Amino acid sequence: MDDVAKIKSKRLTALFEVSQALGSTLDTRAAVEKVLEILDRELGMKRGAIAVLEGGGYLKIQYAHGLSEGERQRGRYKVDEGITGKVVASGKPIVVPQISKEPLFLNRTRKRSPDREESFICVPIKDRRKTIGALSITYPFKQNRNYEDSVQLLTIVTSMISQSLRLAQLVEQERAQLQDENALLKRELQQKYDFRNIIGTSKEMRDIYDQVAQVAHTNTTVLIRGESGTGKELVAHAIHYNSPRSSKPFVKVNCAALPESLIESELFGHEKGAFTGAVARKRGRFELAEGGTLFLDEIGDLSPAMQVKLLRVLQEREFERVGGTETLKANVRLIAATNVDLEQAVADGRFRSDLYYRLNVFSIYLPPLRERKTDILLLADHFLEKYNGQNGKRVRRISTPAIDMLMSYHWPGNVRELENVVERATLVCEGNVIHGYHLPPTLQTAEGSGTVTKMNLDRAVGAFEKDLIQDALKTARGNRARAARLLDTTERILGYKVKKYEIDCRRFKG
Repeated sequence: MDDVAKIKSKRLTALFEVSQALGSTLDTRAAVEKVLEILDRELGMKRGAIAVLEGGGYLKIQYAHGLSEGERQRGRYKVDEGITGKVVASGKPIVVPQISKEPLFLNRTRKRSPDREESFICVPIKDRRKTIGALSITYPFKQNRNYEDSVQLLTIVTSMISQSLRLAQLVEQERAQLQDENALLKRELQQKYDFRNIIGTSKEMRDIYDQVAQVAHTNTTVLIRGESGTGKELVAHAIHYNSPRSSKPFVKVNCAALPESLIESELFGHEKGAFTGAVARKRGRFELAEGGTLFLDEIGDLSPAMQVKLLRVLQEREFERVGGTETLKANVRLIAATNVDLEQAVADGRFRSDLYYRLNVFSIYLPPLRERKTDILLLADHFLEKYNGQNGKRVRRISTPAIDMLMSYHWPGNVRELENVVERATLVCEGNVIHGYHLPPTLQTAEGSGTVTKMNLDRAVGAFEKDLIQDALKTARGNRARAARLLDTTERILGYKVKKYEIDCRRFKG
């Protein structure tokens, strides 16, 4: 192979290595400095630098090879200043065969040795025809060097570097945008779940606000108790987003919704091959909540085996993934919630007493809606405004009879049921006012639905007593003695009642 072929082969190898270096990582600094190392090795350069255009019309060396940190810091130029500045200004490469004979060469980064002559090549870096920087390299001076070939090679390299810099810029812009969006979402969540935005002015709710304010700024484990639908998750959110951990994740786990075979993997994660179907390592909720808050809802439904494992995490603050041996630290704040009577569960042996005492450090009890009826109208107005906005409705108010129906109902589903009732009423209401007939049948009282019974107490009791006697005679096939025993009374009293209500016992024989 002749010398020309060897040079071409060497340069093709260099280009291949440059493309690999730029495509192997998103770390732009590491990739570009690797390219300068390749040029050093393959082309025999002494020093190399890439200056990038900054704001204010200045060029600054961002990436370098063969320069110290101090020399790199001195590499700052105005556009059209020196060789590098003129290359960026003109968008054309410049070759300086002998630096000592070029008055425009500033030699700002390193003092030139008078006894060693050097050559300098500077090539523009362009992005869509716009010059954004320059690549400069310094060679030992050599007579009859083919600078044209070097310029062609460096021009190809700069186009590849330009693509890499553009990609890095896009990635950085997207990262910055995502960080801004993430920060905005966190601020919105903090505002949404600020405990001052929880609806309710009753004494019971004011006590809860005080408790949330007391515990939010600590790392104490919190146990939230109350019936289903009272807003336990909302209080958990309020505690997290008003705590020092608010910038970290809030991870929720519904212990009742996960089968026992999966909940350990969900909480602690698993290693690849830990069980059938575990094709890759999976991080558990404790890992995902690192530095933040883990909310365990319906914790009273945990199995005894999982209670033991959870107790260990609470005591030791460490755990292992399923199928793994590495011990991981758990830096999380735990908030648990349940609608189960844990004291009774402990007495029945369904819940471990030691876990109960670990969880019950700071307990918050949410009263059912029927015990804070003064909040019903506030909540109803809040949900009315919410679903007006969501459904494009313009319902202005709730009528007085409908309010009376809401206030007289016992609300077994608590706030969740009230929200569903208001949402339904908003949807079916065609006018500006919600009336009693817009409410579901479960809320329809006899007065509200026009079905008030026209019977006095004596007749109502008599009708009920007659039905009981007839049912007993039917069961006893008309036998009065047996029917009396079924009703826990005497045959004489039963005979008196049969005669009073004119019941024909013969109907039930046969």
